[in-house]
Order: sequence, then structure tokens, then C-alpha cells
Amino acid sequence: MDALINHSWPGNIRELENVIERAVILSSGPELKVPVAELSRPGPGADGWKPRTLEEAERAHILATLKQTRWVLAGPNGAAIKPGLNRSTLKRSV
Repeated sequence: MDALINHSWPGNIRELENVIERAVILSSGPELKVPVAELSRPGPGADGWKPRTLEEAERAHILATLKQTRWVLAGPNGAAIKPGLNRSTLKRSV
């Protein structure tokens, strides 16, 4: 519980939701087993890596958007709509 409370949650509520869902799937019995080791992992960019080219920055942005939308490409909440891309363009980009 302390690890959940003290984690910075850079992915906001979606990250918390994913951690809880994973714990529900992986836990057996009445007690949730949260993978605390995963909470302490550094987030993207924490290792000092920064995109050096526009292509790297675009790819990083597209991958982050895909993760936020749970890899849903099309529709009103899809990854293509957020950066203003056509779904087929997004598919070729990844």
C-alpha cells in the first residue's frame, strides 16, 4: 500500500488503473499482489535518453499516445485522433 501511495504516477490515473487490473489478473486468493518492483522502475526518459531527431521525437510521441489509448488506433478516443493522424498513417508510423 505504501508503494502505491508514494509512487509518482507519471501516467496518471491510467497507469494506476493498469497496475490494479494487472494485480487482479495475477493475484490468487482474496489479497491483491501488486508488483512493487514495477512501480520502482524509472519511467520513460528517466535514463537520460532524449530524442535527437524529429523522427525519434515523433516516434516517442506516437508510442506514448498508443500506450495512453491502450493501443486503440481509431475512433473518438483512438491514438490517431490525438496527434491528428489518419489511422493508416499511424499504422505505417509504428
